[in-house]
Amino acid sequence: MFESIRRFLRLEASSGLVLMGATFVALLVANSPWQDAYHQLLSLKLTVSIEQYHIAKPIQLWINDGLMAIFFLLVGLELKREVIEGELNSRKKMMLPMLAAIGGMAIPALIYAVFNSANEIAIKGWAIPTATDIAFTLGILILLGDRVPRSLKIFLVSLAIFDDLGAIIIIAIFYTDQLSLNALFISMVCIVCLWLMNRVEVVSKAGYLLVGVLMWLALLKSGVHATLAGVVLAIFVPVRGIDWDQQKCQPLQELENDLHGPVGFFIVPVFAFANAGLSFSKLNWSDVFEPVSLGIILGLVFGKQLGVLSMVWLGIRLKLGVMPKGVTWSQMYGVAVLCGVGFTMSLFIGGLAFAQTDPMNMIDSRLGILLGSFISALWAVLWLRFFCKPVH
Repeated sequence: MFESIRRFLRLEASSGLVLMGATFVALLVANSPWQDAYHQLLSLKLTVSIEQYHIAKPIQLWINDGLMAIFFLLVGLELKREVIEGELNSRKKMMLPMLAAIGGMAIPALIYAVFNSANEIAIKGWAIPTATDIAFTLGILILLGDRVPRSLKIFLVSLAIFDDLGAIIIIAIFYTDQLSLNALFISMVCIVCLWLMNRVEVVSKAGYLLVGVLMWLALLKSGVHATLAGVVLAIFVPVRGIDWDQQKCQPLQELENDLHGPVGFFIVPVFAFANAGLSFSKLNWSDVFEPVSLGIILGLVFGKQLGVLSMVWLGIRLKLGVMPKGVTWSQMYGVAVLCGVGFTMSLFIGGLAFAQTDPMNMIDSRLGILLGSFISALWAVLWLRFFCKPVH
């Protein structure tokens, strides 16, 4: 198990570095003479049709609704594996990161709401500062080497998985459009098919993915955000079984391994490139103090560390969990600050909240996410580098 954990940490950390590079390129292009071509490319409409049925969306929405469904599938697979046989397979193991994730979502949302409760449009972005980006944070941690013990990295992974689960629930409940009952019925039929496949011990990854694509298409038309198809599909992929050659197999682990590379090194960087391109030419310092951007910055920078650290302290105080082995409170504080790197999921939720209805708040949200994540990352690196002793 520990070797698989080491591989996971290395892969996530490496993909985090690629994600940083994609973000830098997006910002560079959005502030260059090619910025118009950049925006025109993302708004270019791509149509896929079969007979009279067709789907026409701008490239940016194909990325956000399509490619990110695969990202959510990977998140669901990771969560299921960790709960069944990984670091979250007992109540004692899962309580501390779960409590930390809850605190790290609640306090930033509350801070954002304080600044935006009077504006019925801006308040839709309350969930933006609740996210933690696992790839970015692990990419930063690997640069710190032995300043951070492996047990704390595993704790961060567990916290981020619960954080992603919270984001999934928030999206399903609060960012659903007007529902189409016919499309919802088709998606429910797909879910029943997946359940039956699981019950009769079908282990074909291609079979599950085919039904998953049909469910994604139905959800795309239903009003429920289509990326949730990835999470639902992950629930039914079996952990282990017997294939046609009567050989033991592990469909969930195999599919997770298949997806890690494409998601970490292609899908998430492409998403960052498409969504992080903020032009600074029309911005000024006063924009930082707009309610949306300020609420996000303060939520990520201060809300995250306050929520995570206070709930870790409370969990240990109430004996609901124990401090990860070899971890000091100083190191835990550094990681709590690092949780303020929201980025991928923050950008995703910001798009759901504002992209189609409020372009100005969308710009402010991107500014808040970028600044809040940068400040959190810099603060955490300085703290862990200069105030925490190396692990021996």
